[in-house]
Amino acid sequence: MNLLGAVARAVIRPCPGRSGRCFGRLQVGAQEAKVEGLNLTATGDGQRLAEALGARIVNGAPGASQHRSHDRDAARRAARRSAATNAYSTRAGARDRVIDVLVIGGGNAALCAALMAREAGASVLLLEASPREWRGGNSQHTRNLRCMHDAPQDVLVDAYPEEEYWQDLLKVTGGKTDEALARLVIRASSNCRPWMVRHGVRFQPSLSGALHTARTNAFFLGGGKALVNAYYRSAEALGVHVRYEAPVDSLELADGRFEAAFVRGERIAARACVLAAGGFESNLEWLRESWGTNERGEHPADQFLIRGTRYNTGTLLKFMLHAGADAVGDATQAHMVAIDARAPQYDGGICTRIDCVSLGIVVNRDAERFYDEGEDFWPKRYAIWGRLVAQQPGQIAWSIIDAKAVGRFMPPVSSGVRVETPRDLAMRLGLDEARFMRTLHDYNAATRAGTFDHTMLDDCRTDGLTPPKSHWAQRIDTPPFFGYALRPGVTFTYLGLKTDQTAAVRFGGQPSPNLFVAGEMMAGNVLGQGYTAGVGMSIGTAFGRIAGGSAATAALYGEAHARA
Repeated sequence: MNLLGAVARAVIRPCPGRSGRCFGRLQVGAQEAKVEGLNLTATGDGQRLAEALGARIVNGAPGASQHRSHDRDAARRAARRSAATNAYSTRAGARDRVIDVLVIGGGNAALCAALMAREAGASVLLLEASPREWRGGNSQHTRNLRCMHDAPQDVLVDAYPEEEYWQDLLKVTGGKTDEALARLVIRASSNCRPWMVRHGVRFQPSLSGALHTARTNAFFLGGGKALVNAYYRSAEALGVHVRYEAPVDSLELADGRFEAAFVRGERIAARACVLAAGGFESNLEWLRESWGTNERGEHPADQFLIRGTRYNTGTLLKFMLHAGADAVGDATQAHMVAIDARAPQYDGGICTRIDCVSLGIVVNRDAERFYDEGEDFWPKRYAIWGRLVAQQPGQIAWSIIDAKAVGRFMPPVSSGVRVETPRDLAMRLGLDEARFMRTLHDYNAATRAGTFDHTMLDDCRTDGLTPPKSHWAQRIDTPPFFGYALRPGVTFTYLGLKTDQTAAVRFGGQPSPNLFVAGEMMAGNVLGQGYTAGVGMSIGTAFGRIAGGSAATAALYGEAHARA
């Protein structure tokens, strides 16, 4: 009766009655459990859970089953899942005691996979490498989802159709994207939000100061941490089992087929598996190896700060690549943001971002500009600036603004250097004063008058300046003046596993029958380079749901069905 107990705990509601007690029955196949003092609801989450388990909730007087053949099948499936409920690792003499779907990872993509697999009726175990308090991977630091929509919605204005979304993605990636998979993600973003809401996620309109996202991005009420917590609550209510501090070291594979995973020597078998353990961004040694030495003899990666979780070390990704899984992406490409140089080594999150770049100029250690600060809207360009700073001497730069920019961007957590004159700013930032003043003079002289409007690609630009500033170019001449030191902040890496529309891992061009991938571990299929705000969560949500559904199908109905 373990299954009945688990279901009852998940769907029961307190039910005050005349005597403070009420009754309900849960029917799984031909089995019934009478629960005294509790109410089993026949609608909402309880009904969905019962359906996912092949069970049905019965309230009121006892009655005969209406679908006995269905009930017998449901009973057999329930018995199979019940036998696996408390048996996750295979040991000598117990190799048949395996779960249906093993999910490796604990962020958005992993949770979407676990929820979908459980809703499909599979028993699910999720392995999260971090302690409970740090669960959620990089998803805990996110704040929105880029959404296709053809008309205004609750928290989205106007429309953001498929073709515009695709063109935005095509532009930021420079064409380095799989169009079929990209469009799959785009279309999935148009219909995933009701499912997310059903699992406890709540949305709000674009935040004040979050530039140009009211039409394209739905923000999470409470941020990524609230989303992660909602998914964990829903998963646990549905009967997904979660183990924390359970990093997977390696897998047991047989001709591209998943057999088991190993956690510190413990063998955990499953009928199907979803890999959603993130990239390798917190593996500083791997980053150093990938970036190598630049023309100045520097190791750029030595100056990298990691915006996200410290637990994405890439151990499982490296294992899969060595095991012959087909790879996608460049090890030096990543979601890299120019962040506050004072940020911590790990888990600085979104609050360390410096968002005033497009409102002023950015100079390197030599007090020289090196890129067009007004090339495009900030949400389409912020994630390239970390890489740009990484290419500068010493991997450091400074964002320079004056009083006119104040109030036009989301302020960072820590204040920048504030002075009354540009010369004082150069001195405080440790820049060569003469070079800085020349750079500032050349920029101010090149600005052309126009109508400043930071909500559109305006006509305020420079003329005859290299590099140019294409939009939002205003003279920097109004005190006080501000300077923010910038370092490369790595969010997640793009090197990953090649996949297809079923989220299957591929070996030598052939899809695995029961091993699937989601999230950062496959994001390089869509993101060859560049980024646009919220698309990482779109990829993770779409492929997490696909992978979970495919894994459940492979586990419950045979591997051929997962490829159909």
